[in-house]
Amino acid sequence: MRSRYYNALAALAFALTLCAASPARAAGHDPHAHGEAKEVVYTCPMHPEVKSKKKGQCPKCKMDLRPARAEGPAAGAETGAAPAESAVAAAHESHAESKMSIPDVELLDQDGRKVHFYTDLVKGRTVAVNFIFTTCTTICPPLGATFARVQKDLGERAGRDVQLISISVDPATDTPERLKAWAAKFHAAAGWTLVTGAKPQVDELLRALGAATASPSDHTPTVLVGNEAAGQWTRAYGLARPAVLLRLIDAAATGRLDTANDSTSEESARQ
Repeated sequence: MRSRYYNALAALAFALTLCAASPARAAGHDPHAHGEAKEVVYTCPMHPEVKSKKKGQCPKCKMDLRPARAEGPAAGAETGAAPAESAVAAAHESHAESKMSIPDVELLDQDGRKVHFYTDLVKGRTVAVNFIFTTCTTICPPLGATFARVQKDLGERAGRDVQLISISVDPATDTPERLKAWAAKFHAAAGWTLVTGAKPQVDELLRALGAATASPSDHTPTVLVGNEAAGQWTRAYGLARPAVLLRLIDAAATGRLDTANDSTSEESARQ
């Protein structure tokens, strides 16, 4: 009987020792079991409410998702902010990153004239930019037709207040002459500039605008709308109704793109 008593005491002492050595496990709290390791979350620069645990594109504007912040209990502790405050900070940071850094590469327009992309076409202007190539038979003709309607509806504002720009994603094929012939199909007028150039310069520009692709046929029907002076930019579905793009252009021109972006993105996504 006495030996059973001492054995029980020894077992109890051993259990208490384990609890003291590992209070987290004694409370049933295993950090690894609960998956508290930091996890990268990807968000859209223009729509911070869009989140994913994997890289990809925003379903609203097709912009590449970017790492936002680490998830888990330690995320707020690292910055000294509460989780809600961290989320707000991440949203503001994403918006700040959406400001474009546009290289002033030298290109050729459809008339063969040299243009510096940033200085001559973008600086201080409201712009709408799409991405095309002249041998495309799928999405590029509708993109051209949409810009033609936008140009018509802009009227005298085209070229004066708003610049439409089409960038060739196939500069090796698209000479200025080919661009001019393509533009003529859509009655492109002053205020709609098409550009091509040496492939290294075009590739640099496409990367900066988030439109680089491995092959011209892989490019998406994205339209980049922005007001360089106000630092406001967004992406829209280029095959949306022209009225959708016009609303974004008007909002960008007046510096109200942030308030107009969600409704127009949702409308274009439904089409």
